[in-house]
Amino acid sequence: MAAQANGGTGPLSGVRVVELAGIGPGPFAAMLLADLGADVVRIDRPGGSGLGIDPAYDLTNRNKRSVLVDLKSDDGPATVLDLVERADILVEGYRPGVAERLGVGPDACLARNPKLVYGRMTGWGQDGPLAASAGHDIAYIAITGTLGMIGPKPDGPPTVPANLVGDYAGGSLYLVVGVLAALQHARTHGEGQVVDAAIVDGAAHLATMIHGMLAAGGWQDRRGVNLLDGGCPFYGTYETSDGRYMAVGALEQQFYDEFTRLLGIEDIAPARKDFGRWDELRTAVAERFRTRTRDEWTAVFDGTEACVAPVLSLREAPAHPHLAARATFVEHAGFTQPAPAPRFSATPGTVRSGPARPGADTEAVARDWAVPALTRQEAPQEPEA
Repeated sequence: MAAQANGGTGPLSGVRVVELAGIGPGPFAAMLLADLGADVVRIDRPGGSGLGIDPAYDLTNRNKRSVLVDLKSDDGPATVLDLVERADILVEGYRPGVAERLGVGPDACLARNPKLVYGRMTGWGQDGPLAASAGHDIAYIAITGTLGMIGPKPDGPPTVPANLVGDYAGGSLYLVVGVLAALQHARTHGEGQVVDAAIVDGAAHLATMIHGMLAAGGWQDRRGVNLLDGGCPFYGTYETSDGRYMAVGALEQQFYDEFTRLLGIEDIAPARKDFGRWDELRTAVAERFRTRTRDEWTAVFDGTEACVAPVLSLREAPAHPHLAARATFVEHAGFTQPAPAPRFSATPGTVRSGPARPGADTEAVARDWAVPALTRQEAPQEPEA
């Protein structure tokens, strides 16, 4: 069928997705759908996004196709609605109200395609006092309490976890779960709907277990003093003699016993349950790790059940023996990049194409989706502010 023209062999083969071009969590969510085999058509604006990022390096646009549509032109919204009529899912990441003003909001799209799943990706959500405000990952995770619990010292600043916890974990992944659940509903009941994926909601939801521990008295509401936030001396990172680091996660007794034996600190091992001696234990662990290089300690713990691993850089990670054996990273079009995840036994996902170049697939999509209006779009206009 035509929907498979650019779709892969993944479990979403045959699913059509329209992505209204944006940045960050929306494109990543659409990439994940594309990795799983969906035919994702990204609607780019003539003139680009104005961010100055070379599309050739934007790996979040892999496995997609791109068309150019000026939504501010007279026929732009109608062209998008032609695509929507043939789509299963739409993904957009505008501020609340923008899609409506452009003529491609949920009401217009669902009127054209009642079975459509309309996925909305925002930081603050579609309603609430901050809904119309600007923001970025760090602000979203700040107000949810998530950022405040990350960091090694209770009297030091929180540690910024790149934009992984908010944009991608609390945002993209929740949007994907949402649109796939809604797609199941649409196919069962013939009813489309809007999915409001707010990063603040997802980031808060990620901490559900921690909230349970807090309620039970097993978690203190301050960072750097708990079992899983660096407060525990046998769950954290330690510098080695060459200025690199090892990660330790020897929580259970049997793993802790193996860890202390291989590290050579069995004499202080009983301090595991003595909170009053945790500083002493941490000092002993740190001193031992500083006696050898990261690679030497890696060799010591290799093949053991001490739950210790080297902290690798982004460039080092693909060469790790385990990741290499599993092909966790792949090379495609000159880029080493994470392979599609998760894995499927019958319908594996693949990296089929490199980053989509804006407008490069207009003719092919116009043919495959039977939307000839795509090829009649006017010359590039100024990008939307």
